[in-house]
Parts: sequence; C-alpha cells; structure tokens
Amino acid sequence: MRRLTVAVLAAVLVVAAAGCGSSSKKSSSASGSSSSSNSGGAYGGSGGASSGAKAAGSKLKLAADEEGKLYFNPSKLSAKAGKATLVMNNPKTTGKMHGIAVEGNGLDKDGKVVGPGSTSTLSVTLKPGKYTFYCPVPGHRQGGMQGTLTVQ
Repeated sequence: MRRLTVAVLAAVLVVAAAGCGSSSKKSSSASGSSSSSNSGGAYGGSGGASSGAKAAGSKLKLAADEEGKLYFNPSKLSAKAGKATLVMNNPKTTGKMHGIAVEGNGLDKDGKVVGPGSTSTLSVTLKPGKYTFYCPVPGHRQGGMQGTLTVQ
C-alpha cells in the first residue's frame, strides 16, 4: 500500500513540475513587451496625447478617458511591423461602452465593444506605415475618439 502511495505521489509531482516549465510557444505577455513613455501609470497619463507610447514587440496598451470624454490615452502609439495586440482598458468611471478598432494599409478590423470596467483586445498583423485606431461605437470616432498608430 505504501509503495502505491509513493508511486502516485511521484506521478503527481512529475505532472505538476511539467506544468511549471516554460513553453517554446511564443506569447504576447506583458513581461517586457511594452513600455509607456508616460508617467501616468499602465495606460499613460494626461500628457499621452503628445508623448505617445511605444511597444518593443506585440502589446500596445491604451485606455478610454476615465471621465467618459471621447478620447484615448494615449492618442499616439508606435510599434514594429508584425503581429500586435491592442489592449484597451475601459475604466469603470466612464459610464460608456467603448471598443478598439484599427484601419489603414488595407486593414480594417474591429475589436469587441465592452462596458465600463472591462477590456477590449484586438490582435492584428501590421505592415510599416500609418494606421488609425478608433472606438467603433457609433458617434465616438466622429466625436474625436481616435488616434494614430505608426508602424516601422
């Protein structure tokens, strides 16, 4: 009985250890893949419209205005060509539905529209050039909720 218990315990430990290892599959995790040139937190500060944010790889973070005004923070992003994931935070305080969409260079793709306190994520493959990111909720883009994404 004791040998069976030890064998089962050993098998459980092997399975658990295998799950803790790293994977060779590439991931777009936040660890080291993005940085903000703003000092206002993960989604930039009030100066985001002029200073922008850069991503070293695949993850670009932005947020809707906390007070519900129709703009993104930051309104300028830059990325390297290739696969990119835009992660738009819709703060609880907005009181509005928001989403993220990207168009330009033959691309026109919308992410999910989400309520306050949620996040909309959009993955796209980008070629070098200029793109426009915007909120796909009717009237929001026309109200100024858009920005520029420069891809090198």
